[in-house]
Amino acid sequence: MKIRINELKFDLNEALNEANLYNKIMKKTKLRKEQITTYSIIRESIDARKGITFSYVVDIETPKAGFLLQNGFNVAPEPFEPIDITYKKSLSALNLDSNHRPVVIGFGPAGIFAALQLARAGLNPIVLEMGDEVDERQKAVEVFWETGKLNLRSNVQFGEGGAGAFSDGKLTTRVKDQRIEFVLNYLVKAGAPPEIIYKNKPHIGTDILCDVVKKLRQEILSLGGDIFFNTKVTDINFENGEVICENDRTFQSRSIVLAIGHSARDLFYKLQSQGVSMAQKPFAMGVRIEHPQKLINVAQYGKAHSHEKLGAAEYKLTFSASNGRSVYSFCMCPGGRVVASASEENRLVINGMSYHSRSLQNANSALLVNIAPSDFGSEHVLAGVDLQRKLETLAFEAGGGGYTAPVEKLDTFLGNSSEPYSKGFAGNLKKAKDYYQLTGVDYESEMAGYEITYTPEVKYTALEGFLPDYMCMALKEAIVHFGKQIPGFDDPRVVLTAIESRSSSPVRIIRNPETLVSFSHNGLYPCGEGAGYAGGITSSAVDGVRVAEEIIKDILREHLVLK
Repeated sequence: MKIRINELKFDLNEALNEANLYNKIMKKTKLRKEQITTYSIIRESIDARKGITFSYVVDIETPKAGFLLQNGFNVAPEPFEPIDITYKKSLSALNLDSNHRPVVIGFGPAGIFAALQLARAGLNPIVLEMGDEVDERQKAVEVFWETGKLNLRSNVQFGEGGAGAFSDGKLTTRVKDQRIEFVLNYLVKAGAPPEIIYKNKPHIGTDILCDVVKKLRQEILSLGGDIFFNTKVTDINFENGEVICENDRTFQSRSIVLAIGHSARDLFYKLQSQGVSMAQKPFAMGVRIEHPQKLINVAQYGKAHSHEKLGAAEYKLTFSASNGRSVYSFCMCPGGRVVASASEENRLVINGMSYHSRSLQNANSALLVNIAPSDFGSEHVLAGVDLQRKLETLAFEAGGGGYTAPVEKLDTFLGNSSEPYSKGFAGNLKKAKDYYQLTGVDYESEMAGYEITYTPEVKYTALEGFLPDYMCMALKEAIVHFGKQIPGFDDPRVVLTAIESRSSSPVRIIRNPETLVSFSHNGLYPCGEGAGYAGGITSSAVDGVRVAEEIIKDILREHLVLK
């Protein structure tokens, strides 16, 4: 039995070492050192509201557990035990035929962890991925960023690792699921930094994440799985469970995991034409905003901003605009860059990315505006995709082609606007200069070196020329409001880049909430972000684990091993 100890406080200059941890635990629990058998750090968080304080959650083992329970402490939750290993012997005893090898379509976080769990159970999954393995994919992406030459199969959206492979590698999630611990531990096993287990806002970084993905692939292969890259699925014959790929290559299975990601538009339309149950889903679109990272550090940490324990600061912002729209920061990338993320010709998409060190000059974040089905302009289930495509095409045209991104400085986006934007805009700038002067930072010097990071090229233009009015109005109000929270956020030299349109899927592929099987097609398991059931790396991976569990249980029920 382990006992959970909450809120062990460390100040900024207090070392996190074994001696200090024991002292904190002893003070909190009234135990002697010899009564603490083991300890493990479960969570670290930073409180910057009144000075900088680190707070830790720790689990301990002790023969005095009863004493602690009597004095208000609680038993630590038991670690998650996946059913793949639990039922592996039962599955191997069934001598299953090849039709029981699950087919996993897509090799992003959901597909990777679904395939991993199925392989651990001895079911030898078959993975079909339309893009390249990650090393070749990286080469194609670099060519695109340098030249604007787009590879329609291997790009920021498609290929081994999914869209999350070219991001900040952020692992935060609002999902509350015991499988998160399992996912994080497995990522560490594959080479992710060990601190992701306990950091309150863990991230891997795209550089390390690409290596982690390769090791997860190698494990799936070593456990009997097969992975086919450059293999685009074009059709599914639901009568016999046949998955049809280009060049008439086929794979047959009673269990098909649909882990296709939020940009698999061709397959969305194919499934819709086959009557697969789907529904419109709210999502969000917007722009990217960039600031000098040092200013974000100072705004969040004050005079302590350069302390070695703090690293690059993040922010999370929300606002309710007067037109009823919500605006929020999304996928904030400290010390990162804005990247070209298109997956279709003549349509422009952007995203943010950071390496593990988060050491580049700028911070960037999406500022997203909620989009409701009533905005789609049609009752068609894929009208949200059509809206995305429309705005991506307009952004491409506004940039002048060649995946040149349309950008605009805040001095024109806000400064030429009617009240309340221009008044709040000017007032916030004066307060920002005063704030940074008090913290000893030369604000003007930092802004003088400000450069936007998008490649291959940008073109200055009016974003209001192609973004919907409701989006622009909400963004203007929000940016001025955020300028009151983070000094300099709405500095006139700050640049917006458009368009961030792939934050989540605009469609949900409906499934049974208990068995996770498609409502309309038995044997089809919609999974992850593309199917509308996740919103990031961790939640997608967790959904992949859940789907694998249900496939395992379905096979065992079929053979009367489970009721």
